[in-house]
Amino acid sequence: MADGAGPVVAIDGPAASGKSTVALALARRLGLLLVDSGSMYRAVAFLAIERKVTVSDEQAVGQIGRRVRADYRAELPEEGQLKVFLGSREVTEQIRSAEATGAVSDVSRITAVRDEMVDLQRSMVSRSGAVVEGRDIGTTVFPDATLKVFLDAAAEERARRRYREFREKGIDATASEVARQIQRRDEIDSSRESSPLMVSAGALLIDTTDKAVSQVVEEIARALEGV
Repeated sequence: MADGAGPVVAIDGPAASGKSTVALALARRLGLLLVDSGSMYRAVAFLAIERKVTVSDEQAVGQIGRRVRADYRAELPEEGQLKVFLGSREVTEQIRSAEATGAVSDVSRITAVRDEMVDLQRSMVSRSGAVVEGRDIGTTVFPDATLKVFLDAAAEERARRRYREFREKGIDATASEVARQIQRRDEIDSSRESSPLMVSAGALLIDTTDKAVSQVVEEIARALEGV
C-alpha cells in the first residue's frame, strides 16, 4: 500500500468458515469498503445457469465473467446483508440459491473467469482501504495486504452452518447433501490450477468453530492495530 492509503484486510478461508459474516461485521466496524469476491463468482454461476450455459463451455462462461466484471455493483446498507446488482438488476437472493451455490466452484476454477474477477476486485479497492474476502485474496489478489487472515472451522461445523443457512432460506437440502457439497467445494478449491485455496504466508490463522462472530472480529481488529 502506498503512504496515506487505507488498510486492506484480506480474509480467506474455505466454504462456511465465516468469511462473509466476519468480513461484513469488520467492514462496518472499521468503516471500510466491503469487497465480497464470492458474490462475484456466484453472479457468474447464476448467469450461466439462467442462460443455460454449461461450465464445460469455458469460453462462454468466460464471456459471462466479462459481463459480470462490467456490470457488477454492490451496496452495503447500514443493516442487513450486502446487496448485489448486475447493472440495475438486484440479484442478491438469486446468487445465493442452491443451484448457484452448487455451481460456483466449477465456475471459479475457470482461469478466464478468475482473471476477470481479480481485475474487478482490484479495481474496487481505493485509497480509502477495504475488507476483501474470498479464497485467493492474500495469495493472489492482494499479496501485499496490510493484514492477511485465514479463517477455518471443523468440516462438521461448516456443514452445519451451511445447512442452517439453507433451512432459513427455505432451500430444500438434506444435511448429508450439504456435507457432501462442502467436501466437494473444498476439493475443487484446493486443487484447482488457478489460484488454489491455501494459507497465505504470514496470515493470521483463526479457527472459528467455537467462536462468536464478535470474538473473531475483535481478534482481527486487534491484529490490525498492531500492524
